[in-house]
Amino acid sequence: MSKKIISLILTIVMFATILVGCASSNSTSTTGSTSQVESDDVSESETEDKTYKVAMILDSSISDGGWGAACYNAMITAAEKCGFETQYTDNLTTADFAPTMRSYADMGFDLIFAPGNQYTDAVKEVAADYPNVYFALLNGTVETDNIVSLLPDAQQIGYMAGALAGLMSKTNSIGFIGGMELDTTKIKLESYEKAAKAVNSNIQVYSAYAGSFSDSAKGKEIADSMVTMNDVDVMFGDASAVDSGAREALSNYENRYDIGQPSDLLAIQESDVVIGSVVTDNAAMLEICMEDVKKGTYGNKTIYGDLSNGAISVGTFSDDVPEDIKEKYLEIVEQIKEGTFIEE
Repeated sequence: MSKKIISLILTIVMFATILVGCASSNSTSTTGSTSQVESDDVSESETEDKTYKVAMILDSSISDGGWGAACYNAMITAAEKCGFETQYTDNLTTADFAPTMRSYADMGFDLIFAPGNQYTDAVKEVAADYPNVYFALLNGTVETDNIVSLLPDAQQIGYMAGALAGLMSKTNSIGFIGGMELDTTKIKLESYEKAAKAVNSNIQVYSAYAGSFSDSAKGKEIADSMVTMNDVDVMFGDASAVDSGAREALSNYENRYDIGQPSDLLAIQESDVVIGSVVTDNAAMLEICMEDVKKGTYGNKTIYGDLSNGAISVGTFSDDVPEDIKEKYLEIVEQIKEGTFIEE
């Protein structure tokens, strides 16, 4: 074959290749809208398949046997039902609240759970800087586009604990330990005292604030003082790990009792001092938050929990609670539920 013929063949092949390339380019261009639709379909699929993540911050420990453990377990329970991955950081100081939440926001967490009114300022600060991250504030009073408050009825909780304490006390002296002077804690104390005196007019209520939610040694110290100085024989606490310290102190005495919250403590473990618990189902409220995140309807509301919707309930009773007291107490709980126990 001559060089001229070979050259002609190569030229034809190259020209044909250029034409095919142009045709492919034009085809991609003209089907751009179709490609965009396919991309949107993938995006929707990715949204459906998205793995959501929730993180909890805590100033006490998730193994404190009280508030911290209960809130952590609530997050785990809700996350399992809603398909969320979980993470937590506990034993934080106040100065660590905001930086820790920022770290979780930067890591792409969808929801941050702050289980207490003491986190309010930090939540508001961080939420303002991360409008696409959602925050669940337990015992909070804040409602924004990305903050939802979870608010168990503090008055009902105080009434329930106070009624049981008043019925069970033999010395007519009962105690209350608060972690910090938060609004919800003060409501619980006020209601605790009212209820105790409603069932026992001779009752005296002794109260103290530990200034901490994590200092179990302080809880032990306060409880020891209340028992030895005031003959307190039933206690109720709103102070997380501090309450665990108080129970440790009570275990060193005979016929000294504690009322737990927010978990059903006797259902979790045996105890010589716990006579019952006021149970708060934080998991149910967190489930609502998680579903709202998934549906894109989060924000601008408070999720309330009380006896009427099952978010607050009576825990397991100790064998130390006589049947007649148990029956009377359950009647009072029904009155609390109906709003007829104490007329305001």
